[in-house]
Amino acid sequence: MGMKTERRETEPLSVATKAMLGLLLLVPVSIVLAIVHADAQVVFVVSALSLIPLAGFLGRATEETALYTGPRLGGLLNATFGNAAELIITIVALRAGLTTTVKATLAGSILGNMLFVLGASILLGGLKFGTQTFDRTDASAACTMLALAVISLLIPSFFHRGTAPLTTSRLEGLSLAVAIVLFVIYILYLIFSFRRGPGGAGESLEEDTPNWSRTFALAVLFGTTLAVVVMSELLVHAIEPTVHAWGVSEFFVGIIIIPIVGNIAEHIVAVQVATENKMDLSLSISLGSSLQIALFVAPVLVFVAAAMGQPLTLEFNVYELFALGGAVVIAVLVTMDGESHWLEGAQLLALYLMLCVAFFFL
Repeated sequence: MGMKTERRETEPLSVATKAMLGLLLLVPVSIVLAIVHADAQVVFVVSALSLIPLAGFLGRATEETALYTGPRLGGLLNATFGNAAELIITIVALRAGLTTTVKATLAGSILGNMLFVLGASILLGGLKFGTQTFDRTDASAACTMLALAVISLLIPSFFHRGTAPLTTSRLEGLSLAVAIVLFVIYILYLIFSFRRGPGGAGESLEEDTPNWSRTFALAVLFGTTLAVVVMSELLVHAIEPTVHAWGVSEFFVGIIIIPIVGNIAEHIVAVQVATENKMDLSLSISLGSSLQIALFVAPVLVFVAAAMGQPLTLEFNVYELFALGGAVVIAVLVTMDGESHWLEGAQLLALYLMLCVAFFFL
């Protein structure tokens, strides 16, 4: 163990790690800007950029802590904290009454992972290795679960738009019921994953050894979580003046900007492992993150909103419904054969780009 520790200490930091450490300086800068009441646009940009390294280190601290808890509890820890930054941002936005931003962020996170992250991974991996293969059974199971989750999220919207629109109280009740079912499915999905035994990403979790001490990992985990809460407060409070100044909608900020900021570290990892020809792990990250949003983050937000006395319904607008439905269909088509090539990645990215442009003009 002593020899391994010595090697890690002398190992130079990667360019990505150095960039993340540099961006951490924006955390105190954001706080100072807020204290001196700087322009809201500046606070928005700086706080958004500061969330990038915080989300990255939060994910890294979660992984390191999971290595000390064992594969089963570690898997639960990763599943729970996998989208912690995004969950915190949306809870803060919910408390501020920005329900449009919250629901747009949910939809945008699912879209971003299925189209942008998966597309970039397949494109860059395909350009380097040609045709890549992955476990078709695992990919099919993930896509089936994702399709079920998305359809469940769409139920309140379709029933509310039926021949007899639901009253507000009935829509809230239906949304709460759907959230409970989704959360139960999520628990069952975790139980199934744990009982299935090691494989894919789970194998690496058992074989890897921690680079950080337990105390340091826990300190980073709680420290970054607290910092994400503070930066989220600054970001959310600057949203409304920023969207008015930029001439974009609150909806666009929620469906495109916040999901990218909150998940960029995870996005980079998914693309990186794809360029190392580890497509099973890459798909696990991109599709797994979408599942966490649909099965865990969305229900938790509904529960939190109900506890706040400010109910959140799972009614999405027609643009979100169309985008989510289309994304699930194309993700299933791309992964159903257990093979991928660069053109499929380009197709996913093309759809995401067209949706971004369309959302910008709303």
